[in-house]
Amino acid sequence: MNKILLIIKREYLSRVKKKSFIIMTILGPILMAGIMVVPIWLSMHKSEIQNIEVIDDSGLIKDLIPAKDIIHFDYPPVTLDEATAHFYDTHYDGILWIPKNIFQDGKVVKIFYKKQLGIGTEEYIGTTIGKMMYDIILAKNKVDLNVIKDAETNSQFKVITEMLEETGKTKKTNTGLFMAIGLAGGILIYMFVFLYGVQVMRGVMEEKTSRIVEVILSSVKPFQLMMGKIIGVAFVGLTQFLLWVILTTSLYSLASATVLKDIDIKQIQQKEQVIKVGADLKYTEMKKIEKPNMVTEIWNDFKSVDMLTIFFSFLFYFLAGYLMYSALFAAVGSAVDSEADTQQFMMPITIPLILSFVVAQTIIENPESQMAFWFSIIPLTSPIVMMVRLPFGVPAWELALSMSLLVLGFIFTTWLAARIYRTGILMYGKKVTWRELGKWLFYKG
Repeated sequence: MNKILLIIKREYLSRVKKKSFIIMTILGPILMAGIMVVPIWLSMHKSEIQNIEVIDDSGLIKDLIPAKDIIHFDYPPVTLDEATAHFYDTHYDGILWIPKNIFQDGKVVKIFYKKQLGIGTEEYIGTTIGKMMYDIILAKNKVDLNVIKDAETNSQFKVITEMLEETGKTKKTNTGLFMAIGLAGGILIYMFVFLYGVQVMRGVMEEKTSRIVEVILSSVKPFQLMMGKIIGVAFVGLTQFLLWVILTTSLYSLASATVLKDIDIKQIQQKEQVIKVGADLKYTEMKKIEKPNMVTEIWNDFKSVDMLTIFFSFLFYFLAGYLMYSALFAAVGSAVDSEADTQQFMMPITIPLILSFVVAQTIIENPESQMAFWFSIIPLTSPIVMMVRLPFGVPAWELALSMSLLVLGFIFTTWLAARIYRTGILMYGKKVTWRELGKWLFYKG
């Protein structure tokens, strides 16, 4: 046992001291925090104000296009020819021309600009004018706009899902949020298993090809060397993951207290756009409404997720899944002399991982299906699939069964890998076949 601990210590320290480990440990949280903070920060900073000169020859919507944040509209008493002739002598960024017979002339409005206005401005102008034309058509046909607007407002419903437990209690759920959390957990395990499993395989190959392993095996048994290497790299991965969690949380908290301090996640009052109809037709205004902003809703739904269970389950499935697969990666590394020779043996190992990731995207649609159950129980696919299912709620007995089978799977694959490792680690210069690997499993000694 002391020898295994020495190997674990050697593997751990040699890897955490590498520049690549230190750089990725620092860079990873910065990137993850940036993904969360930068979009919010950018949305808080308004772009340069764009001033639009409106020439309304139709007389239908003059003075009625509502300004929006960075888009301002002016209605000077000039013709289109006068506006275009003096365009570069004014502060306007664009000219919006609405023709006299807008409904007959191809239903087209034109925007003239000095510099590109941006797709957001174009879409806003097009959408707003389209809505106003819609109201004008209804008003011309003597349709009560108040009835239409009231119907549009009152017919917008939000679907809220709640889980009804056997005790009669209900718990609010958010399918979209559960999908995001489940997929994030599955993707992280998928990445970590591949990343650190391949590190184990390459480490074994380097020691074998450099013949250092012959010196090491004079003091320890092959099984001790393999287990020490697997567990040592596991601690490296766990250390990096925990540091990522701590640093990302710290950076996000710092950003929330500084850069994002002006964001109010409480209930906010939003006023719907005032919609009017011109040309002496009927006018109408919308009522004020109160609703929470998106950040508030996501935060409230997030609190309904049992994150403690998900976090500890993630640690278990990460460690157990990694230990199971890394034993197989170590066996492959011991059986070959170069990375090019690993391809034929890597395929059977990677197929379950890739399959579980592909299946996870389908299981999201129905996390209670038979396929979801079996793929979350089978050890080769359970680390990823069970993480996808957990946010939706998994019975305790299914979780316990999945974990127990995964532990048994790790024990079996470790035994299998040890049989291959003890023979393959000392073989050089020979192409190994599947048939020969089978023989190694039954060698005595």
